[in-house]
Amino acid sequence: MAAVTIWHNARCSNSRGALQFIRDAGIEPQIVDYIADPPDRETLTATLAATGLPLRELMRHKEPDYKALGLDDPGIDDAALIEAMMRNPALINRPIVITERGTRLCRPPERVLELLPA
Repeated sequence: MAAVTIWHNARCSNSRGALQFIRDAGIEPQIVDYIADPPDRETLTATLAATGLPLRELMRHKEPDYKALGLDDPGIDDAALIEAMMRNPALINRPIVITERGTRLCRPPERVLELLPA
């Protein structure tokens, strides 16, 4: 199988769970600590689009910055949401797993199994 990449936050149980499923499948993924090293606009936009989910589903609504920055306003456009995610990467929902079989937000972590070899 080609490379597997996980946008990972070690403090998140869903992220740790998805990582364990990947490793249990005998794969050592590329781990992207997107909090410490946020993706650039092109990477973030392309990756989020590849999930096929609406942008707001890929944001962590429970993060204090979500409300503090007024991101709960439905009138805010996608460009502004992407900008907020770049400046505050904790707003990016996790884990996002990228494989040749697709890109998914793996919540719950068992969703990663859709992307791994049987």
